[in-house]
Parts: sequence; structure tokens; C-alpha cells
Amino acid sequence: MTALGRSRPTHVLANAPFRRLWMAMSVCSLGDWLNLLALTALAGNLTQGDYRVQSLAVGGVFVAKMLPAVLLGPLAGVFADRFDRRLTMFCADLARFAVVLSIPFVGSYQWLIIATVLVECVNLFWVPAKEATVPNLVPKAQLESANQLNLLVTYGTAPIAAMLFAALSVAGDLIAGIVPFPLGRDATGLALIVNACAYLVSAFLIFTLRDIPKRDGAISTPSVLKQVVEGWRFVGRDRLVRGLVIGMLGAFAAGGAVVGVAKVYVEALGGGDAAYGVVFGAVFVGMALGMFFGLRLLRELSRRRLFGLAITVAGLVLVAIALVHNLVIVVMLTVVLGACAGIAWIIGYTLIGLEVDDAIRGRTFSFLQSTARVTLLLVVSLANPLAAIFGLHVLALGEFSYRFDGTNLVLLIGGALAVGVGVLALRHMDDRKGISLAADLIAAVRGEQFPTEAAEHVPGLFVAFEGGEGSGKTTQSRLIAIWLRDQGFDVVQTREPGSTKIGMRLRAILLDAAERGLSARSEALLYAADRAEHVEKVIRPALYRGSLVITDRYVDSSLAYQGAGRALDPKDVSKINAWATGGLVPHLTVLIDTPPEVGLTRLGGAADRIESEPLEFHERVRKEFRALAAAAPERYVVVDGTLPQDVITRQIQDRIREILPDPVPRESEDITGTMPAIRD
Repeated sequence: MTALGRSRPTHVLANAPFRRLWMAMSVCSLGDWLNLLALTALAGNLTQGDYRVQSLAVGGVFVAKMLPAVLLGPLAGVFADRFDRRLTMFCADLARFAVVLSIPFVGSYQWLIIATVLVECVNLFWVPAKEATVPNLVPKAQLESANQLNLLVTYGTAPIAAMLFAALSVAGDLIAGIVPFPLGRDATGLALIVNACAYLVSAFLIFTLRDIPKRDGAISTPSVLKQVVEGWRFVGRDRLVRGLVIGMLGAFAAGGAVVGVAKVYVEALGGGDAAYGVVFGAVFVGMALGMFFGLRLLRELSRRRLFGLAITVAGLVLVAIALVHNLVIVVMLTVVLGACAGIAWIIGYTLIGLEVDDAIRGRTFSFLQSTARVTLLLVVSLANPLAAIFGLHVLALGEFSYRFDGTNLVLLIGGALAVGVGVLALRHMDDRKGISLAADLIAAVRGEQFPTEAAEHVPGLFVAFEGGEGSGKTTQSRLIAIWLRDQGFDVVQTREPGSTKIGMRLRAILLDAAERGLSARSEALLYAADRAEHVEKVIRPALYRGSLVITDRYVDSSLAYQGAGRALDPKDVSKINAWATGGLVPHLTVLIDTPPEVGLTRLGGAADRIESEPLEFHERVRKEFRALAAAAPERYVVVDGTLPQDVITRQIQDRIREILPDPVPRESEDITGTMPAIRD
């Protein structure tokens, strides 16, 4: 008899209509990146010979590409709502094909700018129609996967376009003078023809797609400037999120300076269009390497520290790029620059996802993306005019001469800006104050976490359960304790506050709903006093006799409740608890992450003094728990508290198995049955 099991969910690309739309998006994204490279290269080539004019010409292309989206985006969205989406995308692709194809045939800078504006105006209709179509082609459960694939082709095609542009530039140079107009005039003509063909292929794919609904709700968006103004109102309230956004925008501005002057700078180094494509692609190759490998190489380093450090190093690398006049070295440094930017970007997005409440997370990301567009527009608009104003200077010292022009100045300013933002982020967000950054970094490179104090080696194993009110941590700690006993371990199950005689008295004071006059500092000190008794009388003795200790709450609860909830200085709360516990840290902390609005509804009976706090208090507590886990992911397991109870238990069991010793004593051990020593 054949065993029946649950069928595996189909991949989103198995959906034929979405797959065809995704292929069209892939081709269009490739065409868009190729279009950016070809137009900036052509602008530089058409104005070659005058450094100032060339800088302004390249800058004009960037302004022409971004201005329509900033000024006309909402208007185009309103119009796009009123037309058949399939027809809108098909006509837009045909229009882009015709306009782009005309550029190499006309061959003038004026038409290049006009054509760029026309293409971007057409894009304003294509993009909202595409965005509104995706949810109608895929089930709601697969929408997240579809969006991830869309992001993949949006940014993943950039290095492919850069390499393709470099190859087409080389081919164009080889056949220039052989093939008649338009290829004989400029090698970028071949790239523009391929770019136009990409839009034509997309038009064909859209034309054959019959499953797009004609219209289903509005898809217009507010103006970018309005999103920026409204977004800052709620982003600016949170110190950490504010620091993350400023850091990411600072890195984005520095990167924008590179993109803005890259064509002119590469040409000054003796490179042609192919070299420009290689440098452009090096940025995105580096970003991919940073996103995938950077976090793995420095797994033990605090994410907040790594964020600021990545931006700082990116700034220093950018300064080096500005001063070095060797094209090969510049390409290698550009890869490093991209890697640092990738690390900072992925950490920033991750921390914002952890720090921002669900209700405003979408608006925060929308604000960040909108502000990034405005920042990029301002930077590329100012970078090339600044380079043109500064001009070209040659410093002569005897037989030695050094070229320093406006592009060098822009890159130098961008690097200094990134260094300043990175240092500010390090100071603003550092969650390991008092610990040397150099020592912390060296330990992370070695795969170790630099300890705040000398590590305490104990024979037993220490696991703490944390979470907000009604998160389910008490239930899970009890179930895990039962499971571990069934595995043959000596388990001590305990809790805070109230696991000692003195602790029981302190618990009565701390949780008494009538004790409204208790100050925040007194509360923090009483919890620390209970913890000191708890560690001294229960936890440490059990660990030293080889037991496995499961505690319901530990130091993180004070950092979350008294530090974030009561708005006390987290350094003070951490210091008194480190002193109270003698620096004893759990081998593993299990965080049951449950939204307060869900957890508070699970409580039964009269609420105690902590449970009766307002929802805003519990939201701050949850946010701090998540931040603590994000800062030291190797020592935490975060479980979604809204999952079924048995699923949560299995996830915790899977993580605890990784650190469990063998419960059966080996021959070399004594007959007392104590657990093998566990390293901190």
C-alpha cells in the first residue's frame, strides 16, 4: 500500500501566468540596467574632450532618469488605474523599444536627454501596472515568495547587465568603422540596440499573457516627497531606527557619488566603456558577496557594531578609490566597497524588521525606499556639477606629477561622509560599550565572541526562557524540563522572581498590583536582589553538580522590562545584574516572541502589577527582547509564539539538542552520573 503524505507546496514559478510575467520583468530589469550604463557612457562619449562639459552631461542623464518618478509618479499611478493593465504594459514596452532604438540613430545629446525623460515617463505606467498585477496572479500564501523573486531580478540583473555592456562595448569597438551607421559612430550603439530588443521581448511576453485582470482596485501611490515627510514623523521617534535609517542613507549617498562620477572617473584612468561596465558590475558583485558571506565570516560580532563598522570601512575604501590612479586596483577596491555596502544594507533591513512594530513596518520600509530615491537624486544632481566646477588640476613636484580632478574630490567627499556616518552609527547604536572594538573584531574573525568577563566554566547546562506576558514561556519551560528528564538528565526547573525564601517575599512586593508607588530604580534593584539570591542559592550550585538548569526568566527580563519598559539606562541595568549574577550567562536563551496584543489576551485571573501596564509598555518590552536576540544570534533561539504549542516545542527541542551532552556516562566518568562539562 502506498503511504500517503502531505503534498509539497508548488513553487510560485510553477504558476504559468506569473512565470511569464516574471520573465518579462527579468528582461525589463536587464534592459533598465543596460539602459543606464549605455546612456551615461554615450553622454560622456558625445561630450568627450571638455572635462567640465562631460561631467555635467553625465549628471544630466541621472537627473533626467529620476526626475519624472519624483514629480509625476502619483499622477501616472492615477492614470494607470484606469486602463487595462496588460495593454498598458504592452504599449509601454513598445514605446520604450521605439524611443531607445532611436537614440543611436539620432546621435545627439539633446535627443538623448529627451529620450531618457520619455522612457522614464513610460516606466511610470509600466511599474504600477506590474505591481498591481502580481497579487492577482499568485495565491496570497505565495505572494511573499513572488516579491522575493521580483527583488532578485530587480537587483540581480545589474551585474549581468554590467558584464553584458562590457562585452558589447568591446564588440562595438571591434566592429566600429566596419558596420555602417549607427554602430560606426559610437560603440554604445550596439548596447542600446540590445537594450531596445529587451523591451521588445518583454512586449511579446506580455502580449501572450492572457490572464491579467483588467482592473482590480487602485494602485496609485502618494508623492515621494509626501512619503518622506510623513515617514520621518514616525521613524524619528525611535533612536535606534533613526540611527539605522541615517546610516543606510549615508551609505546610499556615498554610493550615489560613485555611480554619478564613475563614467568620467574611469575615462580619466584610461579606461573605456568596457572598463566602465566592469567597475559598475564590481559594485553589485561586491554587494552580493557582502550579503551572503559577510555576516557568516563575522557571525560572532554584534550586528549593531558590524553595521557601523561596514559603513566606516566603505568610507575608507572610497577614499582609497579617490586617491588611487590604477584601474585594476580601483576595480578590486570597488568590490570591497560593494561588499561593505551589502553588509550594511542587509543588517539595516534586518534590524528595522526586528525593531519596528508590525503596524508601521511597511510604512518604514516605504519611507526608507522613497528617501533613498530622493537622496540619490540630490547626490547625482550635485556630484557632477561639483566635479565640473572643481575642474582638472595637476600637482607637479619635480619629476612627479599627480592628477586630482573633480571626480577625485567628489569621491573623497563621499568617503569622508561615509566615515562620519559610520562612526556616528557606531557611537549611536553600540550595544557593547566598554568592550574594545578591536578586541571584539579580532575575536569575531577567530570565530569567538569577545566576553564581557572571564568565561565561567561550569559542569552543567544553563537554559533561560524569555518572553512577554502570555507568551507561553512558562508552559514551554515546563514541557522542555519534562522532555529532558525523560532523556535521562538531572533537571532543575526554576523561575524568577520567587525561587528562594527571600525571593518569594520580593515577588510579593514586585507583582502586587497595589504597589503602584514603587519607583523604576527600586524595581530594578529588587529584581537584581532576587536574581542574586537565585543564582547563589539555586542556579550556580545546580550547575556545579552537573545539573541542567531551566529558568523561567533571567537577566534579559530586567533589560527588557526595566531597561526598555521603564526607560532606565540599559547600561545601568546591565551593570547591576552582571554584578548580581557574577557574570553568569546562559548557554542558550529561548525567546518566545509573541505580540503583546495576543499574549495579554491569554492571561487569566486578575492582572498583576506588570501585566496591568499599558500596551505601549509591553510593545517596548517585546522590541527590546528582539533587539537582544539580534545582537547575539549565536546564543538565542527565537520562536514565533503564535504557532501551535507542539510546533513551538519541537523547534526548541531541535535547538537544545545541538548543545546537549551525552546523558549516558562514559567509562572514564565517575559513577555519580554528573553531566559532562559544558563550555561557555
